[in-house]
Amino acid sequence: MDATKHTLILGLALWTLSFAPDAAASPLVLKADAFRHYADNFAQGDEELFIQHFPNDRAWPFLSQNIPLFECPDKDFERTYYFRFWTYRKHIKHTPDGFVITEFLPQVSWSGKHNTINCPAGHHFYEGRWLHDPRFLDDYAVFWFRKGGSPRRYSFWAANALYNRYLVQNDQTLLIDLLPDLVKNYEAWEEARLEPDGLFWQIDDRDGMEVSIGGSGKRATINSYMYGDAIAMAQIAALAGQTDVADRFTEKAKKLKTLVQEKLWDDKAQFFKTLPRNSQTRVDVREQHGYTPWYVNLPDSNAGYEAAWTQLMDPNGFYAPFGPTTAEQRHPGFRLSYEGHECQWNGPSWPLSTSITLTALANVLNHYPQNAVTTEDYFETLGIYTRSHRLTREDGRVVPWIDENLNPLTGDWISRTRLKQWKNGTWDAGKGGKERGKDYNHSSYGDLIITGLAGLRPRPDNIVEVNPLLPPGTWDWFCLDNILYHGHILTLVWDKTGSRYNRGQGLQVFADGQRIAAAESLQRIEGRLP
Repeated sequence: MDATKHTLILGLALWTLSFAPDAAASPLVLKADAFRHYADNFAQGDEELFIQHFPNDRAWPFLSQNIPLFECPDKDFERTYYFRFWTYRKHIKHTPDGFVITEFLPQVSWSGKHNTINCPAGHHFYEGRWLHDPRFLDDYAVFWFRKGGSPRRYSFWAANALYNRYLVQNDQTLLIDLLPDLVKNYEAWEEARLEPDGLFWQIDDRDGMEVSIGGSGKRATINSYMYGDAIAMAQIAALAGQTDVADRFTEKAKKLKTLVQEKLWDDKAQFFKTLPRNSQTRVDVREQHGYTPWYVNLPDSNAGYEAAWTQLMDPNGFYAPFGPTTAEQRHPGFRLSYEGHECQWNGPSWPLSTSITLTALANVLNHYPQNAVTTEDYFETLGIYTRSHRLTREDGRVVPWIDENLNPLTGDWISRTRLKQWKNGTWDAGKGGKERGKDYNHSSYGDLIITGLAGLRPRPDNIVEVNPLLPPGTWDWFCLDNILYHGHILTLVWDKTGSRYNRGQGLQVFADGQRIAAAESLQRIEGRLP
């Protein structure tokens, strides 16, 4: 046995001993072994090129002890849910600085320490907050600010992500401990990227969105992230009893909200757009990142901004069979190019942006009175995203897959196709090597099912709020079980007739086996934790 494999096995054994689930914290309705076949099938069809802390043969023990269980009638949704947590597990990497979460499995030249990249790290925290073992994200949070991470190499909604993790785990110790680091990080962003007019600017590539039509400037992305971070730091400071810090960041958030709505909103186009530096004229293109303000609940309600969402389902806007597209299709600069840079944000569909858009859309449907978008639109967009998680092998087999950018009309993974075709050795050696984008950890999915479709809305108090975005008449049943939330195990059950789970009709929420909320139909319900 080689030394690397021996180290992996020893680490797995120690992890199993140190984290054994409490007998009382077991699922109420679903049985974990009923879903083991997904992990087995994924492994059977997988070419395991890069192994980090949890190899494929230990995937199911990890998943069964760590993730909420999900069952629904649509096996595409169910399969993709387990597939995405199965791939997330691949990116848990143990280092001398503790655990980190990677974006690429192979080493890439543009990464930082331990092959980390902060561009998708916000998604890593949103997705990973549902894992039962807190050590992975505890270490990862500390790494970014104290162990050599590069939190400003790309845009990163760090404080927002950490606070939203707290809303699930309800442990404020680390969050408060990191507050001084988060403040310094924000101030460093102000020094490097704050313009005299009060808006932040960013290079499109440093947003992770190179070759965009709108280009660099005062973008909805960076300004939304900084607003979200300011709000989060005010909330963290309030937890810490630091009212002066809370007031300071509340005021920063208020000013940024006003500026985004005054300067980035195009009233004629009914969309948030990029404003180039040293210009008073916004770019002439709607880009998908214009939905980012709703990711952090920035726009004022009842102000008409939700009109932007009509573009999501418009075939001349962002709607496509494997979309959404990253730029409106009616624009002359829209491209689906197989020439030039392999990663372009001028038309292809990108899971990073799709995840942000769907999280933002769930916020709209939960918090904003409007008639521009519906739960049917949410379900259709989530369904398109779900069914984009596939690859047709050369032998005709269709396998679950997540990669970089998609052709929104055909579902082809563009970067993968490009890298395979290049004749300069890229596929085998350069730019990350063979299957650079395979199992790409650049987006979220499980979090969308939990907080959007199933509707568990994390909050800081002891009220459990559930508002499923499943349209009426779509599914007769679903169950989300084994959710570790505020130290309790939650179970969400929708059973229209009561015959699927034999626990009664309708929508029900259980905490540690005790029913705390119920309704006959799919609607918002609330219950109090025991």
